[in-house]
Amino acid sequence: MIPASEALQRLRDGNHRFANGEENNLQSINQARRAELVDGQSPFAVIVACSDSRVPVELLFDQGLGDLFVIRVAGNIVAPSQIGSVEFAAEQLGTKLVVVLGHSNCGAVEATLKELSKQQETRSPNLQSIVNRIRPAVELLDHPSLHTAVVANVRNSVERLRGRSKLLKTLIESGELTVVGAEYSIESGVVDFFGD
Repeated sequence: MIPASEALQRLRDGNHRFANGEENNLQSINQARRAELVDGQSPFAVIVACSDSRVPVELLFDQGLGDLFVIRVAGNIVAPSQIGSVEFAAEQLGTKLVVVLGHSNCGAVEATLKELSKQQETRSPNLQSIVNRIRPAVELLDHPSLHTAVVANVRNSVERLRGRSKLLKTLIESGELTVVGAEYSIESGVVDFFGD
């Protein structure tokens, strides 16, 4: 399995191709590649992303079949099932890089901001569970914009992955796993990886 630094560079390079209209991932979506993956997978990165239809993870990183282990949920929140999925990829598949990917104009984060300002009240207990995962990241911000709330939510999810799993914490401390945050701009197509 490739190291996290190399995996991160592959994502950067793929996003550069995507944002500039130079995608070539169709080369890795063919019958031969499908046949290679029948007996197993070895994705080079885990991406915890929002389920927004405008955020097609494999496409925006210009990757093909078997390259990414993608976990999608509204608001790119991290709950026990997402942590378990990341643990599976890190421990069983040997993946060295995890990226929590937020995006501009995130509806789940916007719904949370509206609820905090009392502009709306979530009625569904299922949707409320998503809002409740986002709330701690944004409720302490002074006059948050949607952008600052998206970034805070990504950072909160990164910290949940780093601190809510003994397995992940051990892998991170030993240098075997790296967890980073990023934000995808729907407007430009560019992914901005956070330095922390």
